[in-house]
Amino acid sequence: MPDFRVHATPTQAEPTELILSAEESHHLIVVNRAAAGHTVVAFDGRGSEWICELAAADKRAARLKVRFKQKLQPLPFSITLGQALPKGGTMDDIVRKATEIGAARIVPLASERTQVHLDADRSDKKVEKWAHAALEAAKQCGNPWLPEITPVQTASAFMESARGYDLKLIASLQPGAKSLKSVLAATTAALGRAPRSAVWLIGPEGDFTPAELSIARSAGFEPITLGPLVLRCETAAVYALSVLSYELQS
Repeated sequence: MPDFRVHATPTQAEPTELILSAEESHHLIVVNRAAAGHTVVAFDGRGSEWICELAAADKRAARLKVRFKQKLQPLPFSITLGQALPKGGTMDDIVRKATEIGAARIVPLASERTQVHLDADRSDKKVEKWAHAALEAAKQCGNPWLPEITPVQTASAFMESARGYDLKLIASLQPGAKSLKSVLAATTAALGRAPRSAVWLIGPEGDFTPAELSIARSAGFEPITLGPLVLRCETAAVYALSVLSYELQS
C-alpha cells in the first residue's frame, strides 16, 4: 500500500511533530482510513517533505511524529500555463492535469471569446477552488511543488506584461504556425543553452481573436501548431504542457 500524503505548513523549520488541520485530518483518517502506526508523508507544496508516523488518529487534529525531513529539487525548468477560461468545470480538470505534469504557474485568462465572466468575489472563490484541485492532484501524483495560481486577468494584459521568459508560445490554428521543435532549436541556439522558463498560452472555445493573436505576436509569442486537428481547450492544455515538458527534460 502506498504511503498516505497530506499537506502541512509547519511553524518550525525542524518540527518533531505535526498537527494537521481539521480538513486534512478528516481526509486522512475518515476518507483514507489511516490508522496509528501508518507511514504518512507530509509536504508543504514548496519542495519540503516530512516522513512521519501517524501517532494519533484524531479526525479533527491528527498528530504525526516526524521521522526525517527531505528537500526535493524543483524541475530544472519552469512552465507557466496561461489558460483562457473554459465553460463549466473544465478549468478544474486543467488545473489537476497541469499540476500532475509539473507546471509551476497557472494564469487564468479572460479572453474576448471567454464565455465565463466572473466578478471579483466569484473570481476569488474560483481561485480557491482551483488551488484545492491542485492540492488534491499533488497528493495523488506525489508532486511536492504546488503551482502558483494567480487571480484572473485579461488575456491581452497578460500577453503585454509577460516578461522574463526564455520561451513564449501560443497554441495556434492559424496558417504559418511553427512546430515546437523548430522554435525550441532556434531558441536554444540563440540562448546557447536549453530554455529554463517558458509560458504557453491556450485559447478558449473558438480560440483567441485575431486582435489577441496580433497582441501576442507583438509581445514576442511564437504561434505553435498542435497538429492538424482542432483540439478541445482541455486537450490542448495537456498536450502542450506534456510535449514541452518532455522536450525540456530530454
